[in-house]
Amino acid sequence: MPTALVTGGAGFLGSHLCEYLLERGHRVICVDNLVTGSLANIEHIRDGGFTFVPHDVSEPLFVDEPIDFVYHFAALASPEDYLRMPLHSLKVGSYGTHHALGLAKFKRARFLTASTSEVYGDPQVHPQPETYWGHVNPIGPRGVYDEAKRYAEALTMAYHGQQGVDTAIVRIFNTYGPRMRPNDGRAVSNFVRQALAQEPLTIYGDGTQTRSFCYVEDLMRGIVLLAESGEHLPVNLGNPDERTVLELAELVKQLTGTSSEIVFEALPIDDPMQRKPDITRAQQLLGWEPEVPLEEGLSRILREQGREPITA
Repeated sequence: MPTALVTGGAGFLGSHLCEYLLERGHRVICVDNLVTGSLANIEHIRDGGFTFVPHDVSEPLFVDEPIDFVYHFAALASPEDYLRMPLHSLKVGSYGTHHALGLAKFKRARFLTASTSEVYGDPQVHPQPETYWGHVNPIGPRGVYDEAKRYAEALTMAYHGQQGVDTAIVRIFNTYGPRMRPNDGRAVSNFVRQALAQEPLTIYGDGTQTRSFCYVEDLMRGIVLLAESGEHLPVNLGNPDERTVLELAELVKQLTGTSSEIVFEALPIDDPMQRKPDITRAQQLLGWEPEVPLEEGLSRILREQGREPITA
């Protein structure tokens, strides 16, 4: 029975990863300081081969038992959080990644860091392949998250090249699903919360900016496939089904049957206009591609909240 340690394991993505690994027969050590994670995300899996360790990965991390995989998912991924705690965001990306890599080196474990499509910034290449170096403003408000992830990638490759650590890098594009925080500032969670409360759906900008939304179950499958592969270079995981933000808002309105209007506010600084993954490497290396359409994924979120979606 392999043992996996997941930093940020009580967060949205981390809790789904813990659950997925347990279903695959792993023992799981979940490490989280609960700044943005929640015990409610893991209360249904806190038995059997699951252990929760309250800890801030910005501080050194020590574990007595053998570990086979280290999944580094600790981060302030929501704009609401990294804009509120910019220094902590940078510390998690730097010190936190350093400590997680050091643990993987000591345990001779396979290490996977959760990077992001944000390393591409406001891209000038579309769709975005892993060979694209990005278009990022390092001193803008989003830089504390974007550069934390870019630094984490550089640190991961340095540990691989100099220290011989068995590493992997996944670049995660917009992901959604159950257990998203209602007020985390992201489009899907914002629109669903507002629609169910019969509040106006808030679009920042004119709504023509595009995103690609991947259901969390599809993402977890790809992440574990990557961790269990021998690949070291970055791999994009996301859904290449590109939608405008306005299309997403209209779809949420349709599925919820809300009478909410759509309102428009100013676009945040450095907000990317286009985002779509080139998943050729994931298809070739892992045999992976997403399976859950956006309409079905949103319907699952509504059912989790006790609302039956209205389908055409």
